[in-house]
Amino acid sequence: MAGRINDDDVKAVRDAVPIDAVVSEYLQLRNAGGGNLKGLCPFHDEKSPSFQVSPSKGLFHCFGCQEGGDTIAFVMKIDHLSFSETVERLAAKAGITLRYEEGGYNPSHQRGERIRLIEAHQAAAEFYVRALESPEAEIGRTFLAERGFDQDAAAHFRVGYSPAGWDHLTRYLRGKGFSDKELITSGLSQDGRRGPIDRFRGRLMWPISDTAGDIVGFGARKLRDDDNGPKYLNTPETPIYKKSQVLYGIDLAKKDIAKASRAVVVEGYTDVMACHLAGVTTAIATCGTAFGNDHIKILRRLLMDNGSARVIFTFDGDSAGQKAALRAFEDDQKFAAETYIAIAPDGMDPCDLRLVKGDDAVRDLVEPRTPLFEFALRQIVGRYDLETPAGRAAALDEAAAVVAKIKTSSVQREVAVQLAGLVGILDQEFVVRRVAQLAHWARNKGGDQGDRGGRGGSQGRGPRGGTPQQTAPAPAFSGPALNLRSPAHRTERELLKLALQRPALVSPAFDAYGVDEFTAPPYAAVRRCIEEAGGAEQGIADDRAYLGAVLDAAPDNTVRSLVTELAVEVFIGKTIDETYAGVQLVHVRLRAVDRRIADVQSSLTRLGSNVAPHELAAAQSEVWVLQQYAQNLRVHGAAAL
Repeated sequence: MAGRINDDDVKAVRDAVPIDAVVSEYLQLRNAGGGNLKGLCPFHDEKSPSFQVSPSKGLFHCFGCQEGGDTIAFVMKIDHLSFSETVERLAAKAGITLRYEEGGYNPSHQRGERIRLIEAHQAAAEFYVRALESPEAEIGRTFLAERGFDQDAAAHFRVGYSPAGWDHLTRYLRGKGFSDKELITSGLSQDGRRGPIDRFRGRLMWPISDTAGDIVGFGARKLRDDDNGPKYLNTPETPIYKKSQVLYGIDLAKKDIAKASRAVVVEGYTDVMACHLAGVTTAIATCGTAFGNDHIKILRRLLMDNGSARVIFTFDGDSAGQKAALRAFEDDQKFAAETYIAIAPDGMDPCDLRLVKGDDAVRDLVEPRTPLFEFALRQIVGRYDLETPAGRAAALDEAAAVVAKIKTSSVQREVAVQLAGLVGILDQEFVVRRVAQLAHWARNKGGDQGDRGGRGGSQGRGPRGGTPQQTAPAPAFSGPALNLRSPAHRTERELLKLALQRPALVSPAFDAYGVDEFTAPPYAAVRRCIEEAGGAEQGIADDRAYLGAVLDAAPDNTVRSLVTELAVEVFIGKTIDETYAGVQLVHVRLRAVDRRIADVQSSLTRLGSNVAPHELAAAQSEVWVLQQYAQNLRVHGAAAL
């Protein structure tokens, strides 16, 4: 083993490599005043920059997670290197030859694993680039030329070729002093029957670099029909290559991404090449995996999460591209940047677009067109049958949660109005309020969520049909506020939803229910609107006309909003059929009967001996009849209505 690195050499490395230059390879730094720089901490998630760098002191410190130290400490932490590996890496950048206390210079085979694997990849990249000039690689050069990439373009992106033989690269790297174990660990070679063989053979090769510019893997494209492997074959997971943590082209694009506060996410290596050659030098791509959390972290550090930042996703117009866009939207709100989607009208990717229509078409494609949330919204709504109340309810339930994630309140309101039109809900203000409430719930992470329907005093269910909250005020109505833990109020609400959404299940029984059978004043108001619209039975023939009539009967916007909400809200039960409807009908009627019995008995108690004999007899008779009715309801259910 090599000895301890000479202290003077360690000091020389610290002095030779400016900390701001090293940190800037991983994140964007801005002036923080007093000679310091600031950026988003790479060691923990944060929305505002608390990570500061002092170039004059050669130190960094995060006021959020308390990480700090010098240049060596930063590289050790961010790249998971040992002290010796870090010093060796920085020394190589600075051109400093290290001395070791126990004698001699450090032989290459004694260097840290990460350093050795990166050196192996660098040597492999050089080998592949030279191989692209060979007669055998004519097929690779033709492939590039057919896609509009000349020799200069290939050189700029260090595109190479892996010979079709079994072990050309393996023998070359052995000659460079790399062990078989290092070649297997790096993913450049794999086990064969007689020892290591090349992993990539007869393919076009793209080197994949990390943010610091070190080559950590390769993407290989099939060229021949007799190649039975996948179209694209990437380096397997290794100590230095994690596909979820790398972005192809990030080493070339990072400075322009930081400068322009803009990133363009494309789908493939040739798309990155086409964009850069067309002047879109902020293009990057994932490497055989969906765009995810770790990719977002890389871009956030470069974009600094400022309000003017833009991330534009380009996807094919086919179903796979649409699914990729929706997956990207799932992580959209982890950006402070605005996100957009760009799809060419004819579905071409940037590489094909450049080939057919030129550089201008590529530059025009990636100009922000459609916000990603709007695209996602249309995709979600399009999955439901909007001709039915249940379909509209389900569409609104899913899509409203999407709109609630929009950061800018003015844009959120505008898109909520658009959503109302997409789903076919007449009351736009109801949708706006519902979206705002969902956003409020999200901000408070499920805390006190208040009343779901705003002034309408509607049911306080959280997003996606969560647990009802305890209370919700109904200030627009006289009488007590809704108690959303009350079984009576929950059942009344469910029955009104049935009357508005599935009137055939509750007719004609529902129309015989009096307004006074609904104890919550807001629900009594809705019951009155249904009555004035001709009753729930009117909805069996034409549900849209029926709902329009109920809305027209509403005395004010508060009641109208509640009607709309009940008309689209999902049911509590899983199976909505005649049995379920019968249960709600019975419970509401039974509670009304029990209340009437209690009222009569209370009156008799108050009157005491002052009640006239004939009045006493009539009251007792009424109580007996009501008790019999209640008993029949309990025993026979809806059949006793």
